[in-house]
Amino acid sequence: TTCCLKPFAACGYGAAGCRGHNSRMPISAPSTPRIAVYSGTFDPFTLGHDDVVRRAAGLFDQIIVAVAAAHHKKTLFSLEERVRQVQHATQTMEGVKVLPFDGLIMDFCAGHGACAVVRGIRNLTDFDYEAQMAAMNRKLRPQVETVFLLHEAKLACISSTLVREISKLGGDVGQMVSPAVTDAL
Repeated sequence: TTCCLKPFAACGYGAAGCRGHNSRMPISAPSTPRIAVYSGTFDPFTLGHDDVVRRAAGLFDQIIVAVAAAHHKKTLFSLEERVRQVQHATQTMEGVKVLPFDGLIMDFCAGHGACAVVRGIRNLTDFDYEAQMAAMNRKLRPQVETVFLLHEAKLACISSTLVREISKLGGDVGQMVSPAVTDAL
């Protein structure tokens, strides 16, 4: 039997009642896999994104990295190129699938049986924006939870926008993205 996704023995509260879960989270092992979606344009996929996927993969049975078509943005890389970059970066991660998507993330979650959306948070500005998005997503599909993961501190300054700008100006982005993305830039 599990509690807050951990065996009772590993949970600090155990049979006394874990305060780490809500009424929607099963106390016993779920019969269906826990699927979470991590969405974004990933233009390009950074080491910060990689960090979030790796840590989320340890929390869920499957992570779907949903690469957005991003009609509202002018992207440096095509959707196909961005999907390939993410696939290359995550190819050794167990339980990670990469798919393109277009439309509402909550519709994508419903179509793939996801119980959660994972979001990376670097700072308070990210949190303010992501909290608003989480509240709206809850209105659209209340059964899908939003899970916030803080980036590793050394990666918190990395954003795709800054990576593109630094690369465009001839700067070294090797500590911000994978070697394959560096080559593509």
